[in-house]
Amino acid sequence: MAAPLAPLRRCFQRCVLFRVASRTGSSSSSASPSLYARFMRFLSQRFYDVEMFLGWRLQMRRKGIQKKNAYYGYTKHLHGEHVATAYYILCLKGGFRYAGQPEWYLTYKKGRFNWDFMKHKDAPLEEVNMNYTLINYTGLQNLEGQHLLRTLSLRGCSEVDDWFLARLHVFQDSLEELDISHCPKITIGGLPALINLTRLRRLDVSSLQGLKSPGLAIILLKEMLPQCQIIANGYDLTLRQETEEENKEPKQGQRWSKTQE
Repeated sequence: MAAPLAPLRRCFQRCVLFRVASRTGSSSSSASPSLYARFMRFLSQRFYDVEMFLGWRLQMRRKGIQKKNAYYGYTKHLHGEHVATAYYILCLKGGFRYAGQPEWYLTYKKGRFNWDFMKHKDAPLEEVNMNYTLINYTGLQNLEGQHLLRTLSLRGCSEVDDWFLARLHVFQDSLEELDISHCPKITIGGLPALINLTRLRRLDVSSLQGLKSPGLAIILLKEMLPQCQIIANGYDLTLRQETEEENKEPKQGQRWSKTQE
């Protein structure tokens, strides 16, 4: 472990020496390059060290996400399936509500939560709020045992992608409301998988950055889910159509003038 980090350590040490030297020598000559120029030159000479640091940082972030979305099988074995699902949701700073109960269990500041949810070992979950959490395809298996789940909110989840949508078929007999708005990794290729959710009554697909043709995606969803209310805010569809029509009109005028000539 120390060998791969040795170039990184040398990079930081040289960076500190470089900044100290630049401060002491800045007043000696007015024609010397600026600190920013010398710093960029230093980074260009240490390109592979910086690249290794960024790759190491990305790898550590991925390991952290995988650890948070691990399967809570041991908790399920000790306390039951519903408690394991509830514990997973709270660890990701989400929230949920048991079926037949008005109280919501949420995560407070610094990841703290109320442990009273363990008193309801036999109560299934009816509503789950995972907004802006790191839930992904792997972590979804912790929710698969909730066959009475009616509402699932995934607003702003950065790890929710097309593969995640393909796995939602496990809730096809219960899910009625789904919010996947502001999820950057969802594309039009994953939306057809929602056809399996036959009981869906409300679907929010607002502000999906991965949709290149949001108008076609909305038409596709309305045809697949005619009984479902589609909410699609954040798309300037009218303006795009108007600009396309304006671009087509001069082309038609040019063709008409050429035919007259």
